[in-house]
Amino acid sequence: MLLWIETIIFTALLILTIYGFFSPLYLRYKLLKLGKSETRFDTPAKRIKDAVVSFFFLNCTLKKERVFTGIMHFFFLYGSLTFDTVSINHVLEGYKAGFHLLGHGGARMIYSAWADVFGIMVLVGVLYFVIRRYILKPKSYTYPSRESVFIYLLLVTVTLTFFLYEGAVIAHNPAETYAAFAGKEVAVWMQAVAPMNMTAVKILWWIHILNVFAFVLYVPRSKYLHMIAGPINIAFQDYNPGSTIKTLNLEDENAQGFGVVKAADLTWKDLLDGFACIDCGRCDDYCPANRSEKPLSPKKLILKLKEEMLKEGRAVLKSNQQKEFEPLMGRIYSEDEIWTCTSCGACMHVCPVKNEHLSKIFGLRQSLVLMEAKFPEELGTFFKGMETNSNPWGFGSSTRAEWAEGLEVKTLANNPDVDILYWVGCAGSFDEKGKKVSTAMVKILKEAGVNFGILGREENCCGDQVRRLGNEYLFQTMAQANIETLKKYNVKKILVTCPHGYNTFKNEYPKLARAAGTNDWNVEVIHHSEFIADLLRQGKLKFKQEIKSSVTYHDPCYLGRHNNIFKAPRTLLSETGAKMLEMKNHSNHSFCCGAGGGLMWTEEKLGKKAYQLRTDEALETGTQLISVACPFCMTMLDDGVKDKGKEETVRVKDIAEIVAGCL
Repeated sequence: MLLWIETIIFTALLILTIYGFFSPLYLRYKLLKLGKSETRFDTPAKRIKDAVVSFFFLNCTLKKERVFTGIMHFFFLYGSLTFDTVSINHVLEGYKAGFHLLGHGGARMIYSAWADVFGIMVLVGVLYFVIRRYILKPKSYTYPSRESVFIYLLLVTVTLTFFLYEGAVIAHNPAETYAAFAGKEVAVWMQAVAPMNMTAVKILWWIHILNVFAFVLYVPRSKYLHMIAGPINIAFQDYNPGSTIKTLNLEDENAQGFGVVKAADLTWKDLLDGFACIDCGRCDDYCPANRSEKPLSPKKLILKLKEEMLKEGRAVLKSNQQKEFEPLMGRIYSEDEIWTCTSCGACMHVCPVKNEHLSKIFGLRQSLVLMEAKFPEELGTFFKGMETNSNPWGFGSSTRAEWAEGLEVKTLANNPDVDILYWVGCAGSFDEKGKKVSTAMVKILKEAGVNFGILGREENCCGDQVRRLGNEYLFQTMAQANIETLKKYNVKKILVTCPHGYNTFKNEYPKLARAAGTNDWNVEVIHHSEFIADLLRQGKLKFKQEIKSSVTYHDPCYLGRHNNIFKAPRTLLSETGAKMLEMKNHSNHSFCCGAGGGLMWTEEKLGKKAYQLRTDEALETGTQLISVACPFCMTMLDDGVKDKGKEETVRVKDIAEIVAGCL
């Protein structure tokens, strides 16, 4: 097909294109190596399977939050895979005229129709995204980027030049039509304009190939690198994201600091997130801080890190790592961004490529607290109360069991032979609303004949909040004290009413034990929603009254999204006879009350109140009762109901209180 001089020119362009494609990939690989090491190679079969399935079936984007957008990505993916095959064929045609990878039989017949279908679908997809991004302009798409313009233009030009070349081939030789219905229509149009000779075919081939080469060169230099980095990121995902924080070795004498100060303090996986990011904005759509108009944008958190690596990382590489990264805080991140995250995990749940936002935020908080003693003013009192009395209010630890006076509750100090330890928690011990939950739990446990006890004065805070606020030193001190107490009484089973305590005992303490070089944490942890549901199922509890009102259930982030407990609370509520109503955002998509991540103890000064947004969702159901399974959620939603002036008609209760009222 090509003359010898054309073949030389084409070969040179092909070599340059291949080099131009792999060169930025190699650069990004070197940038990732600047991050800290991290092991993400366990369960390799599962990781490979998840990456392959996610890539080919697009279960990462075909989610209920953006179904139609997911379908458009389906067109893009299979359009790209189709054109990859077609383009390889066109390249080989440059060396051998009439060549086709699939031969000239039935396979080619099918593929010619397939290519035309997905060529049209790609154009439909581009039109959809142009309208969505530049006309409808959803908030989540507002991150400034010219990359979208370039990629849309390239997608259109590659597709249109494909149809023009295909039409020219068919017009020149109708035997090449096969089942290419779109190409056939283009050929008819071309023949009506002018006879099609081999020179015209060759010109259109060159135009199409040059557009293909431009596309190949642009992708690894743009955010559309996610087509390659996304599946890799999915393969190396954390299968327990958000529920745990990396344990710092505070005794490391060689450590230059703790937490994340600069980009090189992050792991290679943290840095990979930036190159995998689609810039779709799903994380912003579901972030309670972003939706309540606070400075935090989970999307920008990731994309600003990518920009940092491409700018500062290149400079570090050029200097043979003689130049260091500059601190991230105050330069690319602000304190208002970092301290408004509730750690609810919604951003990571909806991320199509499994980016991990929380590890970065927790790392930045750790460096601020441990290295600079910088944190919101209110947290000074909070940390002091935790240090001196192991509770956020600073009440004397000797008063921790006063709520149980008159209830005839065993303490392990006097009666260590119990089947289960009821870990009351700080809210259950000191907060007035929390005490009602504790009293309800005692009633339920006694009614079911459960042999339980409490630690009383020996109980301390589990440390969840201090850890999520960056005070790792205080957390480890508190956790080790608790572990020693549990060992002292040989505790094997803990019952908790707080999802934060549940998550900490179940997920954080075992990792802390492993980090200390031991594996002696052998304690079963159960949340009261599951425990009560089991008692009911076993017939140990019998309801004597029914709830005659409607009820909606709010999923706590650390019970639902972080630990996948959705069914048990709903099972309990349905057994009470109440009419169940679901909020707009529920289960995995539950909207955070705003108290997680330690923000229960800070003032919500910026933007709207997140708890009021969640209260609005609850009230929109028309419910008479809002049920919760977390003391923080109860406080926030109770405040929200009062703010709306609905406290006379809408009650907020823990599931334990509701169940106790039915006994």
